[in-house]
Amino acid sequence: MKEQYFGRPTGKLGYGNMRLPRIDGNLDYDTIHKMIDTFMEAGYTYFDTCYVYEASEKALGETLVPRYPRDAYTINTKLSLLSVERPEDMQERFDTSRKRLGLDYIDFYFLHALNAGTIKKADELDSWGFLQKLKERGDAKHIGFSFHDTPEVLDETLTKHPETELILLQLNYLDWESPTTQSRRLYETARKHNVPITVMEPCKGGWLASEYSDSGKFLRAANPDASVASWAFRFLAELDGIMAILTGMGALSEVEDNIKTFKDFKPLTAQEHELVKQAVEIINATPSSPCTDCRYCVPHCPKKIVIPGALGVYNDYLVHKDLSSLKHLYYMMGLTGPTPKDCVQCGACEKVCPQHIEISKFMKDISELM
Repeated sequence: MKEQYFGRPTGKLGYGNMRLPRIDGNLDYDTIHKMIDTFMEAGYTYFDTCYVYEASEKALGETLVPRYPRDAYTINTKLSLLSVERPEDMQERFDTSRKRLGLDYIDFYFLHALNAGTIKKADELDSWGFLQKLKERGDAKHIGFSFHDTPEVLDETLTKHPETELILLQLNYLDWESPTTQSRRLYETARKHNVPITVMEPCKGGWLASEYSDSGKFLRAANPDASVASWAFRFLAELDGIMAILTGMGALSEVEDNIKTFKDFKPLTAQEHELVKQAVEIINATPSSPCTDCRYCVPHCPKKIVIPGALGVYNDYLVHKDLSSLKHLYYMMGLTGPTPKDCVQCGACEKVCPQHIEISKFMKDISELM
């Protein structure tokens, strides 16, 4: 599946360079090389990273950039405004990203994780003007932003900033009709402004790729020859205006499976759309936290609790009702740092959570369960 965007053919599959494979806590560069080579050999070229994912930018600078011609790939990275206090900080962040990546220019440079609050900050710092200057100098070829807020805020932002060339939205079939994320309405708003879209969280942080969840078993039974993740990609790939669907691939097998889905792409049939709706009902019937392991919350926790780890294991417990695994990780977290029982209910994590999770409540629930 290839369409023309920005003057070049673009495969629908994008490489989200965040959930990279590790061995004993260190990046597994041998596997990363194989994953990137397999991705590139299949004809895909779009890589996504961010300033706040330092290891991610450095990994691309060590595995992709030195090994391929500059015109063989495109890289998107982003400016996080959470730690920016002065206009000159923006140039420092950009220069740091470019140095980590080992590039003379960035193909796509975004403002990261915009919402009503960070948009206000972007206006105060004139971040929009900063992006325009980068483009005028040729330091960034194209500009845009990633977004976590309501369709109304998105509509207002795109109306005020028609210079936006590309946008990154959270779209997946679980959030499509969600009253919180409102994926469908966000997609429709971007299409109203005729802005091409790249997609984040197509599998909702792995939720929609699980072979062991009730919804995963349901979809596997419906088509034993298709991976659970393939349903999520097929749901999105048939939509107009989608330039690339980003997925954080952590294993070579995931790269190979995703390539297979797009190589032999078939849109969902009407019957399959109904099966997806049933899968959503199954997921929504299971109480859980919609954590995608983005880790935005971690630096903001005054007690340094590894919040995504705690929520991930709690979700596993809710699905499988295996208290022993929860106890094991809780114990391990106790050896390496603070646990959910140390939560002071300050709400700092909730202010930056893109999924609007009531993290404080979940920390309390986990502590009480233990």
